[in-house]
Formats: sequence, C-alpha cells, structure tokens
Amino acid sequence: MKVAILSGTVYGTAEDVARHAATVLKAAGFDAWHDPRAQLAQVLDFGPQALLVVTATTGMGELPDSFVPLYTAIRDQFPAWQGLPGGVIALGDASYGDTFCGGGELVRELYAELGVREVQEMLRLDASETVTPETDAEPWLESFAAALRG
Repeated sequence: MKVAILSGTVYGTAEDVARHAATVLKAAGFDAWHDPRAQLAQVLDFGPQALLVVTATTGMGELPDSFVPLYTAIRDQFPAWQGLPGGVIALGDASYGDTFCGGGELVRELYAELGVREVQEMLRLDASETVTPETDAEPWLESFAAALRG
C-alpha cells in the first residue's frame, strides 16, 4: 500500500516525525513517501492509497506557513480521495489551551471535506511533555499500520 506522508513544520520537529514515520512504515512493509516540500502534483503522481499528515500548530491554532500552500491546493482542487484511509499526527503545546494541536484539527476538517476516513484517533504530541516526539509516535504508527492492513 502506498502511503503519502505530508508534513508542515515550524522548527523542523514535525518534519523529523514525518521522516521517522516514513522509516517505520517502510519497515512495516508499506511504500511510504515523504517530501517536506511536496506540491500537490507530486502527491498525485505518487498515487497514494493512504494519507498521513504530520503537522505542527502555530499562532492561534493555525497550520505552519510551510504547509499552507499544499493544504490550500488540496482544499481548492479537491482530489479524488473519497474513502482513502488517513491519519493525523499533530504537534502542539498544551499550555496554549483551546488551540492545542489546532493545525491537526484543520487537517481533520479537510479530511472530512475530502471524504478521507481517519482509521484511528489523531495523535497529539505535547511539546511541554516530550523531548522525543519521533519515538513517542512509534506506538501510534504501529497501530496506524495495523489499521491500514485491517
């Protein structure tokens, strides 16, 4: 199964988690693809059979500037991803209260618009609690891989 991993980062942490996710999913037997500067045409050329978005949250619960062009292109061009399985790993800081992992919530809303079905609950990685988000994401990624197989 071909899994496109899309990422939006502010300081590089979400990109590191996405890169690690690609390694974990490849080791689990998936054809995982990640390009931190991906444009929609590249994603479509890959022909994903599943989606994973790893995104940081910035400002007042917004997507990072690095991800906005791809997010907007996906939203505006509405690719035929109806029924595709997907997952979201959101990074944030719980001290921001209501906007904690708001970038991930925006991706979940986009999934709903596109008809992408989340195969498991969004992972929320709290910067105030972890210094190893890549390894903290591993159990979730293993469950994600199992859900994609199931």
